[in-house]
Amino acid sequence: MILIKNGLVYRKNQFKYLDVLIKDNKIIKIKSNIEYKNHYQLIDAKNKIVTPGFIDMHVHLREPGFSHKETIKSGTKAAAKGGFTTIAAMPNTSPVIDSVEIVNKVKKRLLDEAIVKVLLYSAITKKEQGLELVNFKAMSDTGVVGFSDDGKGVQSDSIMKEAMKCAKSFNKMVIAHCEDEHLSKDGVMHEGAISERLGIKGISSRSEYQQVKRDIKLAEMTNCQYHICHISTKESVVLVREAKTKGVNVSCEVTPHHLILCDDDVNIKNANYKMNPPLRSKDDQMALIEGLKDGTIDIIATDHAPHSQTEKKRGFIEAPFGIVGLETCFPLLYTHLVLKKIITLNQLIHHLTFRPAQLFGLKAGILEVGEDADITIVDLNQTFKIHTDKFFSKGKNSPFEGFTCNGLINLTMVNGHIVYKTKDG
Repeated sequence: MILIKNGLVYRKNQFKYLDVLIKDNKIIKIKSNIEYKNHYQLIDAKNKIVTPGFIDMHVHLREPGFSHKETIKSGTKAAAKGGFTTIAAMPNTSPVIDSVEIVNKVKKRLLDEAIVKVLLYSAITKKEQGLELVNFKAMSDTGVVGFSDDGKGVQSDSIMKEAMKCAKSFNKMVIAHCEDEHLSKDGVMHEGAISERLGIKGISSRSEYQQVKRDIKLAEMTNCQYHICHISTKESVVLVREAKTKGVNVSCEVTPHHLILCDDDVNIKNANYKMNPPLRSKDDQMALIEGLKDGTIDIIATDHAPHSQTEKKRGFIEAPFGIVGLETCFPLLYTHLVLKKIITLNQLIHHLTFRPAQLFGLKAGILEVGEDADITIVDLNQTFKIHTDKFFSKGKNSPFEGFTCNGLINLTMVNGHIVYKTKDG
């Protein structure tokens, strides 16, 4: 049995000094001053917060096919170091996760290698080519958490409408990377004053929000549960806000990098500032923060996208899109949003725990008796610098190298087992 004592516990959207007792993989008691017994393993959480394990519904583990970028083992170790106990892996692997056979192979690999809980998405279309739908019934029966062609927007209106109808019939969610490729083609950063000054081909805001607008209309027609990946433009925020007011079953996520950075911060000599969607304007950044605060944006997700250093060293134009985020998510957001009083600590934890669990129907995200002991302990007072060479992820592609943060993950527990602990923890 494990006893967590002296911690400030986040429960029912508030913090209280409570102790947590764990037996096997479950929480069996939460109350103040639980008596310590000799056979207990004691975890002293004095001067630390104790929260439900974080949930990230948008991660790229790169297996199968791209193990030079990331593996299930390295990616889940990175998740644990970041305080995440549940993550959802996108299907744009090689081969694409678009059949029962591939799902089963990945599940077997997860059993052997994963140290946190990993959910899987199915692709929407075969090989993510946008031409032919996968077998929604067969894939739903495997237990995938939803359907997404993340990395590519579904270009055909009719294919997307049919996908939503199929997903609705099997009570599954469509998770969309919104990008009109005719409008974004060859772009490498946000289309605006900075891209114009640099003479670099931009990715217009319209390439995102035009497809968001289309998909919201289709979701309203089909009554499908529809979720927008990594929202990045102020126009998209307005569209989602209006759709929710009308009762459309729409939700969305935002990444830490889109909340903290904008195109003013882009260093074109460093391809770690290259991601898709790109860092948008300051106005877009502010709209995303307001959307998070007022509930228009439902959850925070990292879009953890590891690439090799060789790939990122090709230069800003030629390097692949994407940055890693699992190991830096909480400390960056705590430092740049909570400590600056932009959002509260409660709001941050809500968007990383309860809300994603609620939105995706997961049995997670809360600390209650009878629930799995998926727990994260954080030292809010610990100051440290981000050094990518210390990442557990194979991907070192982060624009946050050298940033000073507060909020060090001290311990991560999955099903009552400690899967990460700081050396001084």
